[in-house]
Amino acid sequence: MTQRADQFAITLAQLNPTVGDVEGNAAKARAARAQARADGSDLVVLPELFIAGYPPEDLVLKPAFQSACRGAIETLARETRDGGPAMLIGTPWVEDGNLYNACALVDGGRIAAMRYKANLPNYGVFDEKRLFARGPAAGPVTVRGVRVGVPICEDIWLEESADYENIVECLAETGAEILVVPNGSPYARDKNDRRLSIAVARVTESGLPLAYLNQVGGQDELVFDGGSFVLNGDLSMAAQLPVFSESVTTLRWDKTEAGWRCDGPTVSVLDGDEGDYAACVLGLRDYVNKNGFPGVLLGISGGIDSALCAAIAVDALGADRVRGVMLPFRFTAQVSLDDAARLAKSLGIRYEILPIAPAVNGFEDILSATFAGLPPDITEENLQARTRGTLLMAISNKTGAMVVTTGNKSEMSVGYATLYGDMNGGFNPIKDIYKTEVFRLSSLRNSWKPQGALGPSGEVIPPAIITRAPTAELRENQTDQDSLPPYDVLDAILERLVEREEPLASIVAEGFERDVVARIDRLLNIAEYKRRQAAPGVKVTSRNFGRDRRYPITNRFRDSGKALPKADDALLPRGARGSAEAFDG
Repeated sequence: MTQRADQFAITLAQLNPTVGDVEGNAAKARAARAQARADGSDLVVLPELFIAGYPPEDLVLKPAFQSACRGAIETLARETRDGGPAMLIGTPWVEDGNLYNACALVDGGRIAAMRYKANLPNYGVFDEKRLFARGPAAGPVTVRGVRVGVPICEDIWLEESADYENIVECLAETGAEILVVPNGSPYARDKNDRRLSIAVARVTESGLPLAYLNQVGGQDELVFDGGSFVLNGDLSMAAQLPVFSESVTTLRWDKTEAGWRCDGPTVSVLDGDEGDYAACVLGLRDYVNKNGFPGVLLGISGGIDSALCAAIAVDALGADRVRGVMLPFRFTAQVSLDDAARLAKSLGIRYEILPIAPAVNGFEDILSATFAGLPPDITEENLQARTRGTLLMAISNKTGAMVVTTGNKSEMSVGYATLYGDMNGGFNPIKDIYKTEVFRLSSLRNSWKPQGALGPSGEVIPPAIITRAPTAELRENQTDQDSLPPYDVLDAILERLVEREEPLASIVAEGFERDVVARIDRLLNIAEYKRRQAAPGVKVTSRNFGRDRRYPITNRFRDSGKALPKADDALLPRGARGSAEAFDG
């Protein structure tokens, strides 16, 4: 243990908890503390709500779960009688009838201090105002004579306002020397830059060094990418931990005339397409492993969506835990059969061909009397997808392997991903990946793979799959673009509709054809019921079809495409506004 008053050692435990596995999470914390003790650390820090796993959602409201978390914290506290480092660990905590998102400082055989999250996020994927009470602003905790400020995640994210208290300012004014920030911050494209800019703002305001600790791992749709870092008080980067992998790193701090400083290891971080691919791999791996599936299976069509999903699955789990099934019908081209076989061989997965014609013909025979006199239409075409889904689920039921679904975000947006073919199942690693990025990620994987990926290096997706004109896996005798614009146009429109919520008039003003924009908007609206039934999948964008974009299925509003009228403020005089506010409040 460090004894000198001008030195201090902090261990950042960037770990992967499992929601609900209280004992397992406690064991991880215990192992991290043992490593910190071996390193001569004074304080080991774990992420937000670590003992519960994050985000625990409504599980955190169960009294039995609250009790289990408290019991684990009390056990860890007793274990600190051994004279080893103090531990700062996130936990739900009930006090005076209120449930808090808290951090417990355990040291010397007791719970030395508790700090509660004050600013509760209630946007996007976060729902904390419904779950937790707002904690009071509090001063720093003292560890080995050093005053450590503990703002929890959102406590550093937004500027002071009527809803957000400036916790960092409070900590600086009450004598904090170092800021340690436990986080549960999920991955999104370009998120690293956003986190760094937030931390820079808080360090600039307070003049204090800041250690930003983030968890890592997949939890349902969310992926936490780690990427913890430390900024010195002069804004220099003191340490940068890896992304998408666990890390227990001890950082040594020296007290100077300008305050505490440290000089630790720095590694490069993934972003852009590489970050998205790594997130898809980690998200699928943790979903399968944390839910106890022995492996996965997926339909291999010879198309690019299933090829990318197969590569992700092998990188996540290893070839021995992935099974590919080709389910051809009379429209399946020989080139699709050949490419699917090449893909399976490149990846080294188990592969089989199950022709579905007898099953589809059987359905058609059964329905022939019911459909007598009615012309053939999409109903007959969709029997292919339903048959494939039935067979894949049968194999899943028999073997226990989870079905990986393969619908990309572009086709899910407009209803072209089919409920029984490539939407339903266990999990979809490309659910939040637009089709244009599917092509980019496929090319990327042939020249690069993320660290820790279990698949082979080099070219794993046959180039012909990437370069061949895209075909719909539902309607194999026509292309999606028979009725949709080219994918670069489609994705550009969808990005504006889904991510930005832009009015149709604004999109048309950017140069897109009015009829095309209106058609895509209509398809997006009427496919809401399908998306509600889709499997969960990795979130990589700001607004995915899941936690943070929720529209009613029964909904008659449609954007007319006309320019939005200006509000007539004259109809609501200032005096009337005051009356309304008084009435509401």
